[in-house]
Amino acid sequence: MLLAGTVVLLVSGLLVWPLTPEVARVLWACVTGAMLVPSAARVVGELRRHRYGADLLAVLSLAGTLAVGEYLAGAVVALMVATGRVLEAAAERRAARDLSGLLARAPRNAHLRHGDEIETVPAGRVVAGDVVVVLPGEVVPVDGTALGEGMFDESALTGESRLAARSVGEDVRSGVVNAGAAVPLRASAAASDSTYAGVVRLAEQATAERAPIARLADRVAVWFLPLALVIAAVGWAASADAVTAVAVLVTATPCPLLLAVPIAVTGGMSRASRAGVVVRDGAALELLGGARSLLLDKTGTVTAGRPEVTDVLCAPDTTTEQALGLAAAVERYSPHVLAEAVVRAARRAGVAPPSADDVTEEPGRGVEGRVGDRLVQVGTRPTGEELPHWAATALRRGRLDLATVVWLTVDRVPAAALLVRDRIRADAPRTMRRLHASGVARIVLLTGDRSGSADEVAAMLGLDEVQAGADPAAKIARVGRERERGTVVMVGDGINDAPALAAADVGIALGSRGSTAAAQAADAVIVDDRIARLADAMDIARRTRRVAVQSAIVGTALSVLAMIAAALGRLPPLAGALVQEGIDVAAIANALRMLGGGHRPRSGTEPLLRRFAAEHESLAPVRAAVRQAADGLTDGITASSDAAVRRAFRLLTERLLPHERAEESELYPSLRPAFGGSDGIATMSRGHAEIERLCRRLGRHLAEEPRRLRPDQVDDLRATLYGLDAVLTLHFAQEDEGFFTLADGTAGTDGTEGTDGR
Repeated sequence: MLLAGTVVLLVSGLLVWPLTPEVARVLWACVTGAMLVPSAARVVGELRRHRYGADLLAVLSLAGTLAVGEYLAGAVVALMVATGRVLEAAAERRAARDLSGLLARAPRNAHLRHGDEIETVPAGRVVAGDVVVVLPGEVVPVDGTALGEGMFDESALTGESRLAARSVGEDVRSGVVNAGAAVPLRASAAASDSTYAGVVRLAEQATAERAPIARLADRVAVWFLPLALVIAAVGWAASADAVTAVAVLVTATPCPLLLAVPIAVTGGMSRASRAGVVVRDGAALELLGGARSLLLDKTGTVTAGRPEVTDVLCAPDTTTEQALGLAAAVERYSPHVLAEAVVRAARRAGVAPPSADDVTEEPGRGVEGRVGDRLVQVGTRPTGEELPHWAATALRRGRLDLATVVWLTVDRVPAAALLVRDRIRADAPRTMRRLHASGVARIVLLTGDRSGSADEVAAMLGLDEVQAGADPAAKIARVGRERERGTVVMVGDGINDAPALAAADVGIALGSRGSTAAAQAADAVIVDDRIARLADAMDIARRTRRVAVQSAIVGTALSVLAMIAAALGRLPPLAGALVQEGIDVAAIANALRMLGGGHRPRSGTEPLLRRFAAEHESLAPVRAAVRQAADGLTDGITASSDAAVRRAFRLLTERLLPHERAEESELYPSLRPAFGGSDGIATMSRGHAEIERLCRRLGRHLAEEPRRLRPDQVDDLRATLYGLDAVLTLHFAQEDEGFFTLADGTAGTDGTEGTDGR
């Protein structure tokens, strides 16, 4: 409204000036006075907080033009100030934090047990010693001790996508979700003194204690304002005319700071939004551009945040497709997070699960049902007998890979072991390299997970430090220590990250599958599920900061020259205002560079990238068959091991090699321009050649003995198959990370990190 009124009165004055100059002067004076009042109120508020910035010089200019009767010059300055206010308002659409997501999740009611009766009461009425019954799917309202066995989803507090079993006498924290049957607890604290209430308080305290952000324009004004006042005072003293001082102040009006910097920041926010990152306010974008330390949550941030089946190890008489089909047949009736992983694995492998009957689930143990005339169980390790050699090997491999082992038994006999892990995002390694290249000196993994998994992820991503086992309080403490080094950015997605996001200089939340509480506590939100957006936002923020600094420096330098001319009497107030407008145009023209570009045009290769990425997923059973054939040769040549080798070769020749040849003839030529020619992808073509060589070697083994392999072939066959497995694993990971992450929304397939399960 101020901007619209300023424009109307300024233009009206210009129109009536030839006819009635006095009316024009009155209109311009009204414009100047109308802008002076809110500007002065704003400055007084800043001075009370012992801060001053670019607005103070604008107020002095407005007041000076009124004092000496230079109303047109004052109206021009008012127009500059009003425009700057509008731009700043656009860049600060939502600076305040809203933690309602944390509060909304807090349980309102609790179920107290009195003998055989259950009474529902407000959670605040629970005191230590009360027996509370937590129903399935409910959030635990108070800290307590389990009076029965139960399964709990603790991801809200730890960030880890796993369920935790709690036995009688074990502690259960408030804020976790009951993922099994109803469980009685004996309260050890009131709701206000429990764990989840502490998380909410941490977030609120972090929000309240965080210091206001010093804007770039204000930091420049710290030295520009005293300089302008000194030049004005010298000009007034030398000329003995107050108009000279006003002319200096008018030319000193920091419009490059009031206009050019907000334009650059607004343009940067617009580009960040087009890149998939919504930044709440311009100050956060400015800080992000100067960040040197980055703290990262693990689960859901650099990992996918959900378990995935990465390997299927089968008994000699079971194939991967058979194992996935039987497991998915019963698991699709279970809401368990690991059951979802099994069903997804079967779907990706193109396996249609058969129908199952009489499916039941026992919390903490797994799912059981009948598929045809067979009893199928999926869940924890079979008990009561010694594991066969292949199963013991699978168990050891699960420990070495830091993976959860989900067992498939058929008619009480182990048939397969499914290794489940939370995979590293395919775009995470490239993102970490980009962040280091952009100037981030330290990247720290800050996670509530155990140290083994965290160390493995950090090593794979090339991070600088790891802090494992960190609860919300520990994360806030680490943010505080890192802030002593400089500007700190915190990235997370869970409720347990919300306090640290609020405490950091810039908090960034992943919004696609992240919690509402995390998004509300953050300064910026990545709207989709790609961690690569973080590097995009950092690049945009650094360019925004660079353009804003250039605009501010060029504009203030020209303003200093104009001030000197005004102090020497060469520029009267009106001329000074017009010269200042010219300076504004130069500074704004530079700042406008941030408004253009920022949208990556869709490449014609994206359909190919998506096609071959999907084929990678469907080829998982082929890769599993290679490993299974190699493992089967441990006991020498048997009927089953001979069949496994021949099956692996058939799958390689019928499914995998056509895929590799299609990549070489269709995908790679389309990627050469983006990678600087053939040399840029030569190593990937070399991988194809090595895969072909090992397949030919395997084929020669089978051609020599078309009926039955001989014992003297075992050593070379195992070396060939294990070598092929290693080359395929590396080659697929390189393509996932190097190529397929270039297509928006394409998920990778490789990872190294595991998670506990049921």
